[in-house]
Amino acid sequence: MNTAPITPLRWADRGACLDSDPELFFPFSWEGLPAWHLALARRICQGCPVRVQCLTWAVETGEADGMWGGTTPDERRRIRATRERRAG
Repeated sequence: MNTAPITPLRWADRGACLDSDPELFFPFSWEGLPAWHLALARRICQGCPVRVQCLTWAVETGEADGMWGGTTPDERRRIRATRERRAG
């Protein structure tokens, strides 16, 4: 098992989102965001070759903004909380 730290430099350059509008993944606010907006971002993430690495990095670093690996900030907070309960 590779225990080297996960850094954006190793995977981010292969992200399916590279040519997308950053506003799609980093909206000004998640409140009241139209369903089509989330669906489009998630569709791009679903087909991404580095989705798992992206999500892992965001969860492990506590990334509080943006869509990473197809998850919103609230979804990642729930993932971290679940991990903490299981570990604790």
